[in-house]
Amino acid sequence: MTMVRQTRQRQAVIEVLRGSRAHPDAAWIHGRVREALPQVSLGTVYRTLDALVRDGVVITIERAGQATRYDYKHAGHDHHHAVCRECGAIFDVEAAAVPVLPPSALPAGFQVTDVRLEFMGVCPDCGIRPPVTD
Repeated sequence: MTMVRQTRQRQAVIEVLRGSRAHPDAAWIHGRVREALPQVSLGTVYRTLDALVRDGVVITIERAGQATRYDYKHAGHDHHHAVCRECGAIFDVEAAAVPVLPPSALPAGFQVTDVRLEFMGVCPDCGIRPPVTD
């Protein structure tokens, strides 16, 4: 992991992500960063996000056909994600709530460097609709 140089733009992107639990996309982040730095371009926000992902400060949440979403890795807040297949909402799932995988389940000699789980389903707002009957 390389250390990302702290520019005003990078600090602003980090602050926006720290303050959001919405798992925003780059366009949303750009809009919030522009409130503090009106001259910042969307390209700068993308390059900053790429650097923060490379540095391990931010993770991506990717879905086919949708904009990449970003999540700040809060120290002491290890979590995974639950994603609604209907509306696309993303929810945090505390890592402590997920059972630990025994080392014997992995290939011999495999060294885990990171864990990312995503639970797919339907959120309470979308609900599972019962079949229509006559």
